[in-house]
Amino acid sequence: MDTSPYLQSRQRLVPAPPRAVFELLADPAMHPVIDGSGTVRAARGGSPDRLRLGAEFGMDMRLGVPYRISNTVVEFEDGRTIAWRHFSGHRWRYELEPVDGGTLVRETWDASRLKHKWALRVLGFTRTTPGNMERTLERLAAQFDGGATPS
Repeated sequence: MDTSPYLQSRQRLVPAPPRAVFELLADPAMHPVIDGSGTVRAARGGSPDRLRLGAEFGMDMRLGVPYRISNTVVEFEDGRTIAWRHFSGHRWRYELEPVDGGTLVRETWDASRLKHKWALRVLGFTRTTPGNMERTLERLAAQFDGGATPS
């Protein structure tokens, strides 16, 4: 685990091959299904069916009130790594490593480059993001283990 509140990582074994996990992560329509924060509602119209380097996609969100967010894919190694950057500059990154029993998935939230990091702390994101990431990875794994998606 990382120690900075603005750079957090979590990992989990997902019982599926890296290709299957990557295809799910590269599909914006699946993001609400695996989101552990409860804020991602739907991929916005005009989002690509499959992400690629440089792809722009939007999400309908809700955190108290509905809002929209835009993202750009900034890292993409097919079957291995995908990361997108929000308009404010923080990144969500997924790294996939084949292991016995499936894929080790490491999710990283990186807000370390933001100018106004204090706002994330005041709004509680530095406190809630680690648990949200753990729930996301749990929901991701549930897509492949035959169990129901956790609520």
